[in-house]
Amino acid sequence: MAILVDKNTVALVQGITGKEGARAAKDMAAYGTRVVAGVTPGKGGMATEEGVPVFNSVKEAKEAFPEINATLITVPSAFAADAALEAMGNNIPLVDVFTEKIPVAFVSRMIRFAQMTGTRLVGPSSVGILSPGKGKIGSIGSGDLAKRVFSEGPVGVISKSGGMTAELSRILTDNGLGQSTAVGIGGDILAGSDFVDIALLFEQDADTKAIVIFGEVGGTYEEQLAGAIQEKKITKPVFAVIAGRFSETLPQETVLGHAGAIVQKGRGSASSKIRTLKDAGAWIADTADQIPALIKEHVSL
Repeated sequence: MAILVDKNTVALVQGITGKEGARAAKDMAAYGTRVVAGVTPGKGGMATEEGVPVFNSVKEAKEAFPEINATLITVPSAFAADAALEAMGNNIPLVDVFTEKIPVAFVSRMIRFAQMTGTRLVGPSSVGILSPGKGKIGSIGSGDLAKRVFSEGPVGVISKSGGMTAELSRILTDNGLGQSTAVGIGGDILAGSDFVDIALLFEQDADTKAIVIFGEVGGTYEEQLAGAIQEKKITKPVFAVIAGRFSETLPQETVLGHAGAIVQKGRGSASSKIRTLKDAGAWIADTADQIPALIKEHVSL
């Protein structure tokens, strides 16, 4: 099994005529995902090199392909929130937002509308979602990388970092541990789906036996996951790598990495996340390379 994306995923790409949208659509189709339509206002009636029809609006795309159940947002940041709201307003249940640098106020609107409509919003700044052997949405695992790095198995992967989504999966694959689904949630201040949201989906997936997360300094999403573990909402074993411990030796005004790398009043620091997760019962690795051994030691697969 898998979460979010599987062989039944039928995808739309908003911004398909742009560089990132065109590349992602081609990669998704090559991996086996059904990419049936794209949307670029003003370019309706044309088609991509691969023959995917382009429409002026999500409504038009849905009328032509009512089976669409997922969309990838690759439009420029100034228009990404409107694109996401359009998708949600047309009852697309999964919206993955690849676009970066969307203003926080716009992201807040997206999240609120997703809550109102029951939409699963992933991102912004999401590298994508990949269920090995079943399908993917986004730029995750481009080209041959998908088949070399990702493999089918019982470990769910959640990462703020796009690069580490693939790196964690590669390390697991190299050690004989496949993945049920790998999810890049993005590292912005606000996330459409955080660690708890995705972990709860893995909790319900019978074939996911362990959950691996890559967290970073800033924000409190990792500490919220620790709370969910303590409350027994998450009962499957959780293994974590938290980047950024070195940042605690730097001047307070130093700017680091993702937009979400903000520490406030002792919460959000790497040491706080590590301590809270460990106290909740998660296993903490100093480096990603240590994760496979920890899983094999503590989980019956």
